[in-house]
Amino acid sequence: QVQLAESGGGSVEAGGSLRLSCAATGVTFRASSYCVGFFRQTPGNEREGVAFVWTLGGTAFYGDSVKGRVTISQDNAKDTLNLQMNRLTPNDTGMYYCAADVYRAVEEDGDCNVGAAKYRNWGQGTQVTVSS
Repeated sequence: QVQLAESGGGSVEAGGSLRLSCAATGVTFRASSYCVGFFRQTPGNEREGVAFVWTLGGTAFYGDSVKGRVTISQDNAKDTLNLQMNRLTPNDTGMYYCAADVYRAVEEDGDCNVGAAKYRNWGQGTQVTVSS
């Protein structure tokens, strides 16, 4: 069973940076073909894909709203996902959730950035608040 635990959320002023992490158990990144990544959600809205990685190939996928400001990476030694977010704006405020599932069950045209409903494994979430 895959279990995910996020860390690193907090409050920051606009223009600042935050680094989120997602520690995974029940999956070995270097030996498993998984989509793993982060969604974010604000009250009353659906979960929005932020950034994802295909663990076996190391390919990264980014949501349009964060491209150029966010870098996702995987640490195979720790089975941990890291999300470096820079030049944050108040629009980046939300609860950030880590999600993971088998690549072939999730991907659409090779992309891991798909609807949240396709992911079966979720972390508890970590809050990110960006003030103006």
